[in-house]
Amino acid sequence: MSSFITSVLALIVTLGLLIAFHEFGHFWTARKLGVKVLRFSIGFGKPLWSRRFGADDTEYVIAAFPLGGYVKMLDEREGEVPEAERHRAFNNQSVWRRIAIVAAGPIFNFIFAIIAFWLMYLLGVPGVKPVIGEVAPASIAAEVGFRAGDEILAVDGVATPTWNTARLTLLDKSLDQDVVELRVRGDDGRERQLSLPVGDIPAENKQQDLLHSVGITPWRMDYPPVLGELSPDGAAAKAGLKSGDRILAADGEPVEDWMQLVEFVRAHPDQTVKLQIERDGVAQSVEVHVARHVTDSGVIGRIGAAPAPVQLPEDMRTEVRFGPFSAMGEALAKTWQMSSLTLRMIGKMIVGEVSVENLSGPITIATYAGYSANAGATSFLYFLAIISISLGVLNLLPIPLLDGGHLMYYLVEIVKGSPLSDEVQMQMQRIGIVLLAMLMLLAFYNDLNRLWGG
Repeated sequence: MSSFITSVLALIVTLGLLIAFHEFGHFWTARKLGVKVLRFSIGFGKPLWSRRFGADDTEYVIAAFPLGGYVKMLDEREGEVPEAERHRAFNNQSVWRRIAIVAAGPIFNFIFAIIAFWLMYLLGVPGVKPVIGEVAPASIAAEVGFRAGDEILAVDGVATPTWNTARLTLLDKSLDQDVVELRVRGDDGRERQLSLPVGDIPAENKQQDLLHSVGITPWRMDYPPVLGELSPDGAAAKAGLKSGDRILAADGEPVEDWMQLVEFVRAHPDQTVKLQIERDGVAQSVEVHVARHVTDSGVIGRIGAAPAPVQLPEDMRTEVRFGPFSAMGEALAKTWQMSSLTLRMIGKMIVGEVSVENLSGPITIATYAGYSANAGATSFLYFLAIISISLGVLNLLPIPLLDGGHLMYYLVEIVKGSPLSDEVQMQMQRIGIVLLAMLMLLAFYNDLNRLWGG
């Protein structure tokens, strides 16, 4: 229950911050350009809280349905406007002013991401050095000379101090290149330049696990088969297992490490297995009915247990930290990289190169919000930045109802010299409603599918 509450609270904070910042972009720019703002709303539907402030008596609202928000401006298309205030109506502004007001929302999303990344780099980002654990025989990586123990120093000239940076940069470069250049350092201390061919790997495989596709397994710690945190409603807890229990054998087969236990459990879905354990120095036997879990790759078993925490070796730890000015440069570069990557992944989703199953809705966002909040400040800042970038990119897509749809209208107006007719705009709005409804339903379906079946 505590993880559920954490996820819900983290989702509320995430949506509240990002929606407020996005709408504040529209609000601030409209006010600066002399447009009268009637309402600033976080959420849609019935107001839960509202107050009026300022010379224009602007209404500030928090509404019941939190997935969005809006800024309502004075507009002759939505009601009668006194003659004295016609110059402050949105529809009477020049097309360039309207573009500035509409574009300000997504722009503020990118500004938020820059600030979040800047704070993240100031605080310091802990990570694991990108050291290769295994290279599959006869794989792409093996054929070009990768070896176990190699540390990836750079991908196409971009420094990769952590596995997170290495994975992301490798994906980023591989989407547009047939060959990616990597600089590695072997366990003998010598550096080598290797060319990794990725042109024949489908975009879907790159997005899901590019390292696995080329035959690289990252270094991982050897965890002893000792139980750590247990899910309260998981099979392990129901069978009476406790944190600190050491698994000695499974159905009579000795268990040497955690991965061996994981592989055994995954291979026995919906079956009752006998585990030999050691608790407080005393050996005993426990029967566990392994839960059945459906994933994209098939049915697996789960018992709802995590390994006991183990200290990461000092020589594998690293931290990415910068001073105020350098951190700003890194934040700008990171925001550009993630914005570009998000846009390209959406493009590949549209043309069918990447599955629409990757589309996520509020349930998945809430889950990751909870994970990142529990992981610490830097993880939560990273999560906020990524979601803010996603909102910024999504809102710039030329879909009616979204900011990008309105910008599309204004660009057409610039080209043809006059606005689109109200009838044409109304027809496009209807198309936009259908498209957005389909996207929302698909996102919710993917969320529920992950929650219940995968």
